[in-house]
Amino acid sequence: MKPRKTSKTKSTRSNASPKRKEKTPEWAELFKPLKKPVTLRLDADVLAWFKKQGRGYQTRINQALRQLMKEK
Repeated sequence: MKPRKTSKTKSTRSNASPKRKEKTPEWAELFKPLKKPVTLRLDADVLAWFKKQGRGYQTRINQALRQLMKEK
């Protein structure tokens, strides 16, 4: 039997984030949004900036877009 592959990326659901000011509701810890595959055209320099930060660049792009969405 083959060993299970595990994700090597950090979880993004930590309450320890210093940027968070409001208390996260308990149900939010269990909520996992539905992910949809998309094709997105980004400026080369924007993509390079996210990628140079290492693994998880797609997650960081999603977080940046979600933050912008919350601010509107």
